[in-house]
Amino acid sequence: MAWYFMADTYLEKEKGRGEYDDYIKQVKPIVEAYGGRYLARTEEIQALCAARRPQRVILIRFDTREQMDACFSSPEYQRIMKKRENSVDSRAVVIPGL
Repeated sequence: MAWYFMADTYLEKEKGRGEYDDYIKQVKPIVEAYGGRYLARTEEIQALCAARRPQRVILIRFDTREQMDACFSSPEYQRIMKKRENSVDSRAVVIPGL
């Protein structure tokens, strides 16, 4: 069964984009190495609710939950994770496919 990782990202102007832009460049090959496929990775968002206005949305498909877990617990990902944590407010969910 496929699994989906979806994140809303809220950029904080005072922190700048430097670390986050570096994270964006480094995370893609890690995700792909663990079988993840980006379905959406964009800042072109049309908010339908005033209370939810992310600046960036990421949607990744993994073939299995094990692949997803291995990716985000991998040493490669752990090395860059702080770049995201230190620069943006990110809210993620994990969703099983049908």
